[in-house]
Amino acid sequence: EVQLVESGGGLVQAGGSLRLSCAYSGFTVDNYAIAWFRQAPGKERERVSCISSSGGSIAYADSVKGRFTISRDNAKNTVYLQMNSLKSEDTAVYLCAAGSICALATKYWGQGTQVTVSS
Repeated sequence: EVQLVESGGGLVQAGGSLRLSCAYSGFTVDNYAIAWFRQAPGKERERVSCISSSGGSIAYADSVKGRFTISRDNAKNTVYLQMNSLKSEDTAVYLCAAGSICALATKYWGQGTQVTVSS
């Protein structure tokens, strides 16, 4: 059974940092890209970042470039999203998802973790 479990969300002041984790299981880790999405109330779901199965290809949304960093540790079956210089507009539920490549990284989903940035 494929499982993706996010953790690390919480309440932080603007300018602060959080590190989210996405622990995955049930599939061959070397074959899947992992993406982070976020969903804010009243807004469309946005793909924040994605990392390829090898880690050699990474993409970021313009809204987070220079502030967020995605990484993966296949030995620990975990993908991380380091979020720095957080802004109130980063407030959302953050979800990780998996697929064969980044463009298709919507096959499997986690349940999400809430990030709230206070101004």
